[in-house]
Amino acid sequence: MTLPIRFDDVHRSFGEKPVLRGLTFTVRPGEVYALLGRNGAGKTTAMRILLGFLAPLGGKSELLGCDSRRLTPQVRARVGLVSEGHALYGWMSVEEVLAFEAGTRARFELTKARALRERLGLDPRAKVGTLSRGQRAQLSLLAATCGEPEILVLDDPAMGLDAVVRRDLLGVMIDLLSDTGASVLFSTHILSDVERIADRIGILHGGRLLVDATLDDLKGRVDTCFVPNGERAALERDVPRCLAAKPRVGGHELFLVDVGDDTRRALVRFGAQAPARRAPALEDLFVELTADARPIGAGASTAQESLEVLR
Repeated sequence: MTLPIRFDDVHRSFGEKPVLRGLTFTVRPGEVYALLGRNGAGKTTAMRILLGFLAPLGGKSELLGCDSRRLTPQVRARVGLVSEGHALYGWMSVEEVLAFEAGTRARFELTKARALRERLGLDPRAKVGTLSRGQRAQLSLLAATCGEPEILVLDDPAMGLDAVVRRDLLGVMIDLLSDTGASVLFSTHILSDVERIADRIGILHGGRLLVDATLDDLKGRVDTCFVPNGERAALERDVPRCLAAKPRVGGHELFLVDVGDDTRRALVRFGAQAPARRAPALEDLFVELTADARPIGAGASTAQESLEVLR
């Protein structure tokens, strides 16, 4: 089976600054994969390499089994792209954008696009330059999905949108993606969006994936527990599989991976009850995983080793 998207030990630097250091993951047929990371983590760089706009300095990526450095027009025609800037010709009307797409892409379904445009309430006569950011995002998404893509690459399409508009756009994304059956790679900095749409997530930090897992994997294996005693360094050092200890009023909240008997015994020593099954919010987990580097204790080390199993 040919995988729609594959990264194999991809490296990329800009000058002396490494951005990607051995990035490796795949996206399966029909899967929605969210690539998460802080600003500057390398998400857009990874997508540019995947689409053949930037060459890796080591390793390779593939689209539909084709090396990204040698993408043919036939392969590119099977891929849809929505970038954060929503690059559209401002002088065109909405209808002219759809006609342009139909004239340049053999797979584009103009009748479907017009029906979706009407459903979204986009005025066919309105010039792109007069549209709001949310309307431009909707038009970009419509244009990408009506080309019958087998792969959709969405580079932070909700960037710069307020919460109400972003929620509307996400609803449109969910509806359109359910119709296409395409494999999707999307990046976002809005973690609440991920939990509504993604099948699998990758957390990119320091040029590498810290986690590559389904949301169910994370929710089933990562727990939190409040500890009233102990210092942060001691907790992270002495509690097995403690990923991080976050200061709270009256103690610390521990992020624990694959809790075992040794973890429970250590928690008792610090005056805590055995942790209840309570997965942290994705945003909290993301913040702790991508926190600025600090001395790592034995507990955090074993937690990272446990998380490696999810990759």
